[in-house]
Amino acid sequence: MNERSPESSQSPHNPQDQQNASPAPNQQVLIVGPDGMSLGGAAGEGGEHGEIPVTEMVEQPAKVMRIGSMIKQLLEEVRQAPLDEASRVRLKEIHASSVKELEAGLAPELVEELDRLSLPFTNDSVPSEAELRIAQAQLVGWLEGLFHGIQTALFAQQMAARAQLEQMRRALPPGVGGHEEDEGGGQGGGARSGPYL
Repeated sequence: MNERSPESSQSPHNPQDQQNASPAPNQQVLIVGPDGMSLGGAAGEGGEHGEIPVTEMVEQPAKVMRIGSMIKQLLEEVRQAPLDEASRVRLKEIHASSVKELEAGLAPELVEELDRLSLPFTNDSVPSEAELRIAQAQLVGWLEGLFHGIQTALFAQQMAARAQLEQMRRALPPGVGGHEEDEGGGQGGGARSGPYL
């Protein structure tokens, strides 16, 4: 007998039956990071607090990636070679223009965060090599954190989409998705012959 009684489908002893039970309509997948905080809602939702996903906060990702790569390369140059006054002035200008260009590719929330964290150089003095290294390293670190956040959010979205797809597959009647035939091996050497044969 293939039919299950309602009591047997909710039996706590069989985890497969529990997985096949129809899920609640508002069920979500929650990804928790190492710090115990939620990393994202199901299928890219902003979460319960109305927070915008980081993937939507970067309006021009290609531009942000290009500027991030350039800043990282500049930081390597600053570490490797001593800078004279003219090169320090030039690097100060590049740093300021890089921050402005980054702000053009980011959502207002990230622009505010970047403004709070990156302190601009004073106009009347030439920054030292150490000041330039610190400013560049801070910006590179912030960008790497942003990229890591985007990767984490994308992974959470993938996991949520995968869970939703699996949930939809389980909701199909037996035989429609072909998963029962695959598990049973079929008749006649495993070849599928159609639903009526």
